[in-house]
Amino acid sequence: MLSIVLACLWAIAANVLAMMPSRRNHWPLAYVLMATGAPLLVLMWVQNGPWGVLILTLAAASILRWPLRYALRRAGLAR
Repeated sequence: MLSIVLACLWAIAANVLAMMPSRRNHWPLAYVLMATGAPLLVLMWVQNGPWGVLILTLAAASILRWPLRYALRRAGLAR
């Protein structure tokens, strides 16, 4: 399915971008990953249902763990 192929390409791109040695590029790259991941979640929901979205959300949360921690801290849900 197209959504699964795109999700795998997104994960590969995220890992390659995370290996880049620049410190200043990580946050802008995280924003790009979030912006491209959101429509991918919708496509995954349409083609694979809630289980596909759950798996993709867990994978995205493991890749984008620092922006997720920052957002949870800012929302007052974590220390």
